[in-house]
Amino acid sequence: MPTMNKVAPFLWFDDNAEEAAEFYLSVFPHARRLDELRSKGVGPWPVGKIATITIELEGQEMVFLNGGPAHQLSPAFSFFVRCDSQEEIDSYWGKLIEGGKPMACGWLTDRYGLCWQIVPRHIGELVNHPKAMQAMMGMIKMDLTALEAAARKS
Repeated sequence: MPTMNKVAPFLWFDDNAEEAAEFYLSVFPHARRLDELRSKGVGPWPVGKIATITIELEGQEMVFLNGGPAHQLSPAFSFFVRCDSQEEIDSYWGKLIEGGKPMACGWLTDRYGLCWQIVPRHIGELVNHPKAMQAMMGMIKMDLTALEAAARKS
């Protein structure tokens, strides 16, 4: 069993934790499957069903649970993806939005209900400029060129 982080997000999925994990592993270039717990007939899962699956995306460990319909993911929790270029923003956005829904200011909800913020690495610096903040507030997907131009005008 691999060494695991002391603190990791533990995300509740209905019955598609493994499918979601495989999807995220395909989206991020530095990703790996760390562990899985298959039921031995104890608990609510049938024998052999994955109860939890642990993955790592870009160095961030996370655990997914097949927990049933009792709880839903929400925008109260999101992953913040810092991108170095517009191409990287476009790539992550394009993959994660497939089957999902866009939100405002670089946010999206993917097909599994998990929320993501796909932003330029220096978003904090950019939005310190009033015109860049105003520009961002009108965006769905981040436009790095427009944000940088607005920041220069502030």
